[in-house]
Amino acid sequence: QVQLVESGGGLVQPGESLRLSCAASGIMFSLYVMGWYRQAPGKQRELVATIGRSGLSNYVDSVKGRFTISRDNAKNTVYLQMNSLKFEDTAVYYCNARSGSGLSNFWGQGTQVTVSS
Repeated sequence: QVQLVESGGGLVQPGESLRLSCAASGIMFSLYVMGWYRQAPGKQRELVATIGRSGLSNYVDSVKGRFTISRDNAKNTVYLQMNSLKFEDTAVYYCNARSGSGLSNFWGQGTQVTVSS
């Protein structure tokens, strides 16, 4: 049974930081492209960042320079370090695991990030 369990969300003020974690089980973690997506109220889910098997990462323009995605294959965990948070970063953040072929695609349950003063 595949499980992706996110943690680390919360309520922060603008300019503060959070680190999200996603612990995976039931998959060959090192073979998967891992990603973070987010969905704000009334909006579609959008890609935030991905990290490939080799560690190559990609980011949506709005978070470049502020967010960093990383993975620890020994711990089957992917992280999203979020710095200089803005109001518009408020969303439910979802962890995603996608096989190289794209045939397997798994989601976590989501973790809420709220940026408010």
